[in-house]
Amino acid sequence: MAIPRSELRRRVLALAALLPLAAACDAPAPRLASGDPAPGFALTQLNTAVLRFPEDVRGRPVIIRFWADWCRFCEKEMQDIEAVYRRHQADGLAVLAVNVGQSPDTVAGFMKKIGASYPALVDEQSAVAKQYGVLALPTTYFVDRKGAIRAKLLGEAEAETFERMAKEIL
Repeated sequence: MAIPRSELRRRVLALAALLPLAAACDAPAPRLASGDPAPGFALTQLNTAVLRFPEDVRGRPVIIRFWADWCRFCEKEMQDIEAVYRRHQADGLAVLAVNVGQSPDTVAGFMKKIGASYPALVDEQSAVAKQYGVLALPTTYFVDRKGAIRAKLLGEAEAETFERMAKEIL
């Protein structure tokens, strides 16, 4: 049975985006555990300012979401995260959407499509994803106000899970 051209294209793009992560496989992926400090990084926000983590969000609970536009779960989940963000933004919740391996134009188009208001960060070389030990997308970290990792979600999750985990770090 032949694979439809659109599905083949999606699979090739998915593989190409994961190649930078696979290239890091010769070194063991970091194993970040609950209670570990979240690694710091500096990434560009869609061709604007550089966001420095944790400095720019110090004292705030943070959801760090690693994603790509080809990820079949990312669109709905990032809309679910947007709803959580809007409900808890006044309580200090921050969301950082770290795109893995794609261009700023691709990131901008996707964020506009889903209507997300939280910052999208561009990790074109997947350096931050490697630093966090991301091996699959989506991957989401929940970081408390002190900068410690409290939880990690790998793969698909329900809206209720994002809400519950956000409340735990608030």
